[in-house]
Amino acid sequence: MNISVVIPLFNEEESLPELCAWIQRIIEENGFSYEIILVDDGSTDGSWAVIEQLSIAHSCIKGIKFQRNYGKSAALNEGFRAAQGEVVITMDADLQDSPDEIPGLRKMIAEDGYDMVSGWKKKRYDSTLTKNIPSKFFNAVTRRMSKIPLHDFNCGLKAYKNKVVKSIEVYGEMHRYIPVLAKWAGFKRIGEKVVEHRPRKYGVTKFGWERFINGFLDLASIMFVGRFGKRPMHFFGSWGTACFFIGLLLSVYLIISKFADPEYALTNRPAFFLALTLLLLGSQLFLAGFIGELIARNSPERNSYLVEKKLGI
Repeated sequence: MNISVVIPLFNEEESLPELCAWIQRIIEENGFSYEIILVDDGSTDGSWAVIEQLSIAHSCIKGIKFQRNYGKSAALNEGFRAAQGEVVITMDADLQDSPDEIPGLRKMIAEDGYDMVSGWKKKRYDSTLTKNIPSKFFNAVTRRMSKIPLHDFNCGLKAYKNKVVKSIEVYGEMHRYIPVLAKWAGFKRIGEKVVEHRPRKYGVTKFGWERFINGFLDLASIMFVGRFGKRPMHFFGSWGTACFFIGLLLSVYLIISKFADPEYALTNRPAFFLALTLLLLGSQLFLAGFIGELIARNSPERNSYLVEKKLGI
């Protein structure tokens, strides 16, 4: 199979028929074999009924329905698990991503040799205050921290080699950082393509202001996990050693001072409390490192979601 199109969605019943028909027309015009995987993230409208109708009418359309809302990352992760195409393309269900971009994205993966290609919505039709400015700031910070030269990390329109999506795990709100996950998994050929961004035709955005706080917390998590996830003792142990050593030096200094001058008021000096704090902190960081090592070596499955129904999968 040439292409798998994975589409996470939440309350998008109006846009699904138009979107699927558009995707089918573009792919069939180019002669590719394909599947469309619609992942319903616990919609409360008639989205699943629409998916069932589309699946009956077109065998290439498949569906996954969550029992409740888990978030976009969970929906993408389940879609990635089910995808069989050599090239996996993701897009949002709100018709703001154009299926006309699919052939170009596939070419960059299948012919140009990229492991992953991220869309860049250079011209956006979102609110300047609530979307565009925060997005530019978020992308600048992520670009600087990850060393990946992308302009739009959070664009829903992306393309991957199949082995990339099978090698990464997307959870929490990590969908914003899939390029970073791919890089940490060893896939270095990450490209970018300017893509069309369309005005929203149906419904309203499903993301609020909390996405900015959660986004930066997830960025800190992914940078830490990517660098120290398999060796947490290297992080906690290094800081623990530094704190304990400085605390020990201060303690030795205080003890020598006491011997040199019996009138030296040991417990009344700030250095005494600083030394005590550093010794305790160093010991705790060492303990955290040992616990982290145990967890890293015995971590349970993180992605376990209640899937209520599946169609064609």
